[in-house]
Amino acid sequence: MRSLILTATVLAAASGSAHALDAAAAIELAKANGCYSCHANQEKVVGPAYASVAAKYKDDKDAAASLAQSIQNGSKGKWGRIPMPAHPGMSAADIKTLAQWVLTIQ
Repeated sequence: MRSLILTATVLAAASGSAHALDAAAAIELAKANGCYSCHANQEKVVGPAYASVAAKYKDDKDAAASLAQSIQNGSKGKWGRIPMPAHPGMSAADIKTLAQWVLTIQ
């Protein structure tokens, strides 16, 4: 339920001018789903920094869809030998929100 509320907040913010709320809600969503256990905004932890991911995909028009697929199904080999686990229990809306948010990190 909490993630649905956060997603609704992010989507509402994205349609208005409250960009800071959008980022804050996405950060809470990432925290609630354990994303910060392996990632940080600027530094490599277990997985790459979100800023590195955004930089890698900056010219890819399908970046959000590719990231969403990696979040849902996991991935391996994209960033080294340590695989990213799948997150099949996350809603499609939450996955889309996180993928779009990661692409905004600089």
